[in-house]
Amino acid sequence: MPRSRTDHAPTPREGRRPRLRTAAIATGVVAVAAGGLYVAGLLATGDDISAGTRVDGVDIGGMSRAEAEAKLTSAAPASWKAPIPVKVGDRATTVDPASAGLTVDVAKTADLAADPSRDPFTVIGRLFSPGEREVRPVLTHDEARIRAAVAELAKQNDRAVREGSVAFRGGEAVATQPVTGRKLDTGQAAETLRASYPATTGAAAVTLPVSLTEPKLPAAEVSRFLDTYAKKAVSGPVTLTAGGERLRISAATLADHLTVKNDGGRLTASLDEEALLRDPDVARPLASLTNAPVESSLGVRDGKVVVESEGRPGHEVTAKALGDAVRPLLTKSGDAARTAPVATTVTEPELTSGSLARLGITEQMSTFTVNFPSAPYRTTNIGRAAELINGSLVQPGEVWSFNKTVGERTPDNGFVDGTMILDGQYRSAPGGGVSAMATTVYNAMFFAGVQPVEHGAHSFYIERYPAGREATVAWGSLDLKFRNDTGKPIYIKASATDSSVTVSFLGTKKYDSVEAVAGPRTDLTQPTKREGTGEACVPQPPLEGFDIAVDRVFKNDGVEVKRETYKTHYTPRDEVTCKPVAKDTAPDGGQDGDRR
Repeated sequence: MPRSRTDHAPTPREGRRPRLRTAAIATGVVAVAAGGLYVAGLLATGDDISAGTRVDGVDIGGMSRAEAEAKLTSAAPASWKAPIPVKVGDRATTVDPASAGLTVDVAKTADLAADPSRDPFTVIGRLFSPGEREVRPVLTHDEARIRAAVAELAKQNDRAVREGSVAFRGGEAVATQPVTGRKLDTGQAAETLRASYPATTGAAAVTLPVSLTEPKLPAAEVSRFLDTYAKKAVSGPVTLTAGGERLRISAATLADHLTVKNDGGRLTASLDEEALLRDPDVARPLASLTNAPVESSLGVRDGKVVVESEGRPGHEVTAKALGDAVRPLLTKSGDAARTAPVATTVTEPELTSGSLARLGITEQMSTFTVNFPSAPYRTTNIGRAAELINGSLVQPGEVWSFNKTVGERTPDNGFVDGTMILDGQYRSAPGGGVSAMATTVYNAMFFAGVQPVEHGAHSFYIERYPAGREATVAWGSLDLKFRNDTGKPIYIKASATDSSVTVSFLGTKKYDSVEAVAGPRTDLTQPTKREGTGEACVPQPPLEGFDIAVDRVFKNDGVEVKRETYKTHYTPRDEVTCKPVAKDTAPDGGQDGDRR
């Protein structure tokens, strides 16, 4: 039946009101609940950092930033300060993080740990989170300090490559083992250290990057050469035989003349045969094993050079023959195996009856004699010097040396103490009297017309020598030398008696005659008187000093072709008296006569 107008249905507006009211009530309830949760969340959060927040195990939950920073400073984990174990090549060491500028920035770490937001959703959300929160520490580094730490690591651990080698020292073979070069990559090492901080407990050492340089010669080659050659080479002496004679060369002498080189990755040894031949430990016994040729002795008869006694051949061992004999023995062991013959060569004398004309030794170029007061030391020293000089053969262009020919004036060389000039005064010293020999040679050279190279006069004049034409020598400081500029060989003949010494030059004259023209004595200087002391003091009479010039005049066919002037200055010879016992008062000036 149709509904009457009085029984009408409710309008839409009237129908929605109950629902809206319910929704509003529900929303209010939610808001109140959310507000309560938010307040609860804020209460749970504390000042800045949520409860349950940790940094490497350090609990900083519920703290302010300042409190957290203080806590992290005072209770820092051991790992933040623990040394970082590192490995550089095969060497293990540690790096102190603080020294290397590696630290934790606790202020920034506290900032990071603080709650990032205060909005309701974040705060309420934390109420329903597990409650534990781990924050990683904020790391920082000082670039200069970490580079300094890495540089120190490089200083302690870098090493240069060392090549292996073998050397002979003190009669033994000494090996140097090769070493691989190592260099720390400092840039990459700094990065690796930064990435390794902080070190965890029990962590393996951090390997820092290095570059390696391998030696060119491997250790195996050093061992091979040492075992197959070097040790055997100096395992004992080698013995050389010639005829019935034997020469032993010690391992120490052999080692002195063995050298080793790297020949393309393989060690090889070489023997310096020339130096071995000159070595006194070889040369002296070798001289008795062989014998040098004896030169003919020359003289003058009826104005011509003649052979007074014929020479004879000798036998010598050359450097090559010595090396050829020794080298095969160096790889052997045992006395019998290290013994072998050495080849000798026959050597003929240069001067023979048949060679004089060919050599041009045909006439006496000059001769000169110096007389002296007889004394035992003069007889010995002058006679020994004459013995050493006699028979000298000076080739064209060659420089002859008194000191080289006579040698040092020592007892081992046959000389005794005598009187000579030392520091302007006569004194006793080895070789006294030899200046008589030097003066004689100088005058023979002067009148032969050859070229002087080195010459020195005595500091003061000695009356028995020609003024301006005399010479002295001193081992190591003053020599008497001349150059043979005649174009032909010169033979020096020397002989001495108890009171005289004579030197003659035989060869071919370059000039018909050579004369000496002495000028007057000038700039006369008077001596003084003084007293000498010591056992070596020798009394000396006074003599004035002076200057003098001597001309050497060269003539051909009686006509002067050249003139040379030699000037000499003599200091006064002071009168010296000696407190000790008097010595021989007839002095010569001697070996070391010039100390001006």
